[in-house]
Amino acid sequence: MNVPDDLRYCSSHEWVRLEGDIATVGITDHAQAELTDVVFVEPPAVGRAVDFEDPTAVVESVKAASDIYAPCSGEVVEANPEVESDPSLVNTDPYGKGWIFKLKVANPEDIGKLMDPDAYRAHIS
Repeated sequence: MNVPDDLRYCSSHEWVRLEGDIATVGITDHAQAELTDVVFVEPPAVGRAVDFEDPTAVVESVKAASDIYAPCSGEVVEANPEVESDPSLVNTDPYGKGWIFKLKVANPEDIGKLMDPDAYRAHIS
């Protein structure tokens, strides 16, 4: 499984790329492989306030629907329109074009609660 070293990870298989106070969120390579073919993505509404670990988006595959949880408290500042029109991006490019939403981080301490790459690798092994 691909686990990039520049990201942080949730136990529920979301990844986070922090740039300043903006957190880009998607699901991990492990999660997309478990779900198999993603057929629908429902990102959150821009402007929505979320708390740490709130169900924030939904990803549906041919196998199941799964909630995507907020990795930190904040406000949704962007949703990825490309994954709405082409949900397969979550499968083909989970760490690139397959991102789901971006949050303006309200509580930076939340990021410290997430796993580093080594801890996530151990979590999925």
